[in-house]
Amino acid sequence: MAVESAWYWIRHGPTNSRALNGWTDIAADLSDTATLDWLRSRIPEVAVVVASDLKRASATANAIAGNRIRLPDTKFLREFNFGEWEGKTPEQIALSHPEESHAFWNDPTQSSPPGGESWHALSERVSGFVDALIERHPGRIMVAVSHFGTIMTQAHRAANADNSGLLSRSVQNLSLTRLTHRNGTWTLHEFSSLP
Repeated sequence: MAVESAWYWIRHGPTNSRALNGWTDIAADLSDTATLDWLRSRIPEVAVVVASDLKRASATANAIAGNRIRLPDTKFLREFNFGEWEGKTPEQIALSHPEESHAFWNDPTQSSPPGGESWHALSERVSGFVDALIERHPGRIMVAVSHFGTIMTQAHRAANADNSGLLSRSVQNLSLTRLTHRNGTWTLHEFSSLP
């Protein structure tokens, strides 16, 4: 018998930083209470909430979880590891690593930041964790609070999209992306929605 799992992906609150803060642990600005209220209203009360272990995602998850089941935070839902580019702005990176920067932003499937993580490595990390949660919680509604790159891996997985130009799309802070999984097939229903 087919079992459907629903996934609500939420990007953490804004950090007020223009730098690449992949694994850098900085706080989120959660002062937009209207959007947090909207997110809480969109998430079913029976949902299970999980988050990246970086505090900007963990704090956002705590702000919207309410009385829902809250799983432990996990490193598997972290953002890209940007390696040597952590804490630098795109402009600084373009100056210090012009060729690598151009290659990564144009097609991250073929390159990675120096000492950092490729698109494929990120996708494998996140997809492996998601698949394991589906096995442990069949048919549940899952809420995952994480990061731009993390959410993009799953949106592209569901849309079965060509990854070229994938980083040109936008996943807004505190936005909702909704997917379902049924019989091994993913479907993208809603992408980066805001109130």
